[in-house]
Amino acid sequence: MTPQIEAFLEMMAVERDASPHTLSAYGRDLADAETALSDAGGLMKADAEAVEAWFADLSRRGLSAATAARRRSSARQFYRFALAEGWRTDDPSRRLDAPKQGRSLPKVLSRDEIDALLAASASRDAAAGLRLVALVEMAYASGLRVSELLGLKVEAIRRDPAYLIVRGKGGKERLAPLNTAAREAIKAWLTARDEKRKPETPDSPWLFPSSGRTGHLTPRRFAQLLDEAAITAGIDPARVSPHVLRHAFATHLLEGGADLRVVQTLLGHADIATTQIYTHVATDRLAQVVQQNHPLARDD
Repeated sequence: MTPQIEAFLEMMAVERDASPHTLSAYGRDLADAETALSDAGGLMKADAEAVEAWFADLSRRGLSAATAARRRSSARQFYRFALAEGWRTDDPSRRLDAPKQGRSLPKVLSRDEIDALLAASASRDAAAGLRLVALVEMAYASGLRVSELLGLKVEAIRRDPAYLIVRGKGGKERLAPLNTAAREAIKAWLTARDEKRKPETPDSPWLFPSSGRTGHLTPRRFAQLLDEAAITAGIDPARVSPHVLRHAFATHLLEGGADLRVVQTLLGHADIATTQIYTHVATDRLAQVVQQNHPLARDD
């Protein structure tokens, strides 16, 4: 990684409070561009034609429109920073056109599938089952992002709160609700968690501790556990992930008549347009219900 890229990432971290995940994505995008533009002198010396050729090559390499759009954004922000710092006198990314992206509807599980997933989670042995049930119940009850869920501190939960205060993207805080089922699942998991801990071992600060580097359960491991539960429940594991539980939370709220602005607040979306995609999912599902159950919609 060049000193200029490192300086850009430092600026994003300090001045724009970018998350580690965002910084990692910017780093990968710019490292890719630096490598691809090596014959043209790298990011700092490449002209507009070289940058445009790099961008055009992304689709030929099989990258999705979403990934290409993110790499375009990374390059454009880097070059704006380079201009501001006086490292360059031009912006070779100015003519990059954003790739067209079709509307991608989120995957969602039905209420019956959520129940089946919970039953499959509970069928696991002892503490492992209680932990997975707590994870699924909390994700579905609150719409937490997986990073927010796995990063919860145990002391914030021991008081049996009806709401959690979570810090989401951009460091913004919001309230996340916990229903009765989630709170009961948490209590059961805490009992098992405390019983598992050896008396001579200091307690982990995390609600879902792990022996790994982070000290808590990782998104990858949570996804693996969900895959196993999905198979037990007879659900295609490709349709299940931690983020799908967040989608189910939002979609089922809207199907139940929740206000879109309320759902936006609960999800922590800065832009309501991001939340509106769930209205399409809810509408499609409601139309399917009518088609299947209304007597005048049947082909008798």
